[in-house]
Amino acid sequence: MTDERFLELCKYEKELAASGIRLLAGIDEAGRGPLAGPVAAACVILSADGPFVKGADDSKKLSEKRREALYDEIKDRCISYGVCMIGNNRIDEINILQATYEAMRGALQIAISAAGKRIPEVILVDHVRIPAVEIPQLSITHGDAQSISIASASILAKVERDRLMKQYDERYPQYGFAKHKGYGTKMHCEAIAEYGPCEIHRRTFLKGRI
Repeated sequence: MTDERFLELCKYEKELAASGIRLLAGIDEAGRGPLAGPVAAACVILSADGPFVKGADDSKKLSEKRREALYDEIKDRCISYGVCMIGNNRIDEINILQATYEAMRGALQIAISAAGKRIPEVILVDHVRIPAVEIPQLSITHGDAQSISIASASILAKVERDRLMKQYDERYPQYGFAKHKGYGTKMHCEAIAEYGPCEIHRRTFLKGRI
């Protein structure tokens, strides 16, 4: 990552620090679109003036190997973090948007508890505003590519969800979860057609597919 790109990603955080904010949180999700598995959300609590992890960026732009390396560095440098996953049955019950909000609130509470109940003064979140959260929020379109704190959260969410899907692959090897992580690839759809859905498939996402 170039110095210019790193500074660009730190823009929102630096502006908040200049305004007097000392503690902030970045929140993002992974796994809204797949046909199987949970939706994951991560929250990273950071000092507004850093330190930030150079190299953290939109998790979708990074290789799996790079995400894994950054995952450990982000955990080491942040004040605290939390990851929360909401499973397929709950997604089917309340819909994916509400499940995503639930995961985000859960991740926030875990991170706050891990920080000794230090509450961030503002939350930077990718694209949405999280209901039933009293902390001020800054919703940033394409936030995982615009904010270092959101990018850091996106990496934690993606890595932890991918690890879980690899575990599911061992239990349900016929679906290839380790390769596609539950997304609706041709391989995955053909496996569903052949074997039917398993326990971690989102039934509401399969309507019209099986």
